[in-house]
Amino acid sequence: MATAKKQRISWTDLKQNFHEVEPGLTRQEAFEESNRCLYCYDAPCIKACPTGIDIPAFIKKISSGNLLGSAKTIMISNPIGASCARVCPTEELCEGACVLNDSTKPIMIGNLQRYATDWAIQNEQTLFQPGKLNGRTVAVIGSGPAGLSAARELARLGYEVTIFEAAEIAGGLNTFGIVSFRLPQSISFWEVEQVQKLNVKIRTNTMVGRDVSAEYLTENFDFIILAAGMANVPSLNIEGENADGVFDAIEFVKATKSGQLSKDLIGKRAVVIGAGNTAIDAATCSVRLGADNVKILYRRTEEEMSAYDFEYEFAKQDGVEFRWLTAPKRIIAAQNGKVTGIECIKMKLGEPERDGRRSPVPISGSEHVIPVDAVIKAIGQSRHLQLIESFRLRHENGVVQVNQETFQTSNPKIFACGDIVFGKGKGDAMVVTAAQQGKKAAYSIHMLLTTAFETA
Repeated sequence: MATAKKQRISWTDLKQNFHEVEPGLTRQEAFEESNRCLYCYDAPCIKACPTGIDIPAFIKKISSGNLLGSAKTIMISNPIGASCARVCPTEELCEGACVLNDSTKPIMIGNLQRYATDWAIQNEQTLFQPGKLNGRTVAVIGSGPAGLSAARELARLGYEVTIFEAAEIAGGLNTFGIVSFRLPQSISFWEVEQVQKLNVKIRTNTMVGRDVSAEYLTENFDFIILAAGMANVPSLNIEGENADGVFDAIEFVKATKSGQLSKDLIGKRAVVIGAGNTAIDAATCSVRLGADNVKILYRRTEEEMSAYDFEYEFAKQDGVEFRWLTAPKRIIAAQNGKVTGIECIKMKLGEPERDGRRSPVPISGSEHVIPVDAVIKAIGQSRHLQLIESFRLRHENGVVQVNQETFQTSNPKIFACGDIVFGKGKGDAMVVTAAQQGKKAAYSIHMLLTTAFETA
């Protein structure tokens, strides 16, 4: 993407900036890469995949030209395998475990997974069929990675599933929360469609607590799976936070994924507060919206940041600056209410907190002002406390407490998975992990009923 003379950027340029960055493999490239695989009998790549995809099998099918079989092998294990082909930190998972790391370079597992699933998408394949109905009903709250995975597995097992989604479109994080130049909405839409083809009902614009009550769901469904993720970015609790030009990173990225591309940042200076994957997305979106300078402010160091390494490298390649050990103190606005700067203070690391990371401590007298035109908050997300408490579930500061094997909550008929059970410093909140938890929750319900039937 051209970065010069951003003040002259056109609508066409803006739209092109949000096209998918990485091109897929060509047919020849996929054939050659698939034939590099050793098809290990006890493949470490399978063990490294949270959803347990039979990676040698799907790669072997690519090499033999069986792309439908390859896509099915991927998607049977991972209901959002097309999205994960693009957003998984493969260098830390399957590719990181590849035996070829010791001799040459790992197989491009993510790219091959994308090749097979892209073929299924382009050829409008329907990969699975619903199971014979068993008379049981399940309500799934949320249609993100965890909710879709749970619904898909339950439908294949014969359950009548209804998903309740607060947003206007299904797909959750994959539809709205991951930048389109990494994960186009069309990929998420296809995965949603695959679930709908299993006769799963998806009620969008339906928020539990507003449009349907917790009591109604509890009384009218045999089981409930809570997969609502998390909410908006919490408040910074600093002066000037309501100034014109302060944005919630979640809503900021969502707007770009929905095609709402603004020219307001062209030639401007933006700062993003936080250093997780959402912060990286907000920063790289700002660059693509024409911002002349983008900085990420983080109160800890590079070692403590939660963003994936590949996301960090991607942001640096985009020209994003990182200010470590820097925390916001107040946002400065002009008389017209528009942001003009942010006052920050330098930090040092103190004693470790509960999650093992050292606590940032302000350095007295280190205050300084950074001139900016926009501030984007990306300091994590708040919890769905009202939703959780409406079901009277045991939780810890909004993190639903579950049996780590079955994902059953304190209410025996309610299971929970995905971000709503991820606590600070507990587990890896990856898309692929959420998908696996959704599968496990579905299997736990089925096992519970199967066991009950056998002992009756």
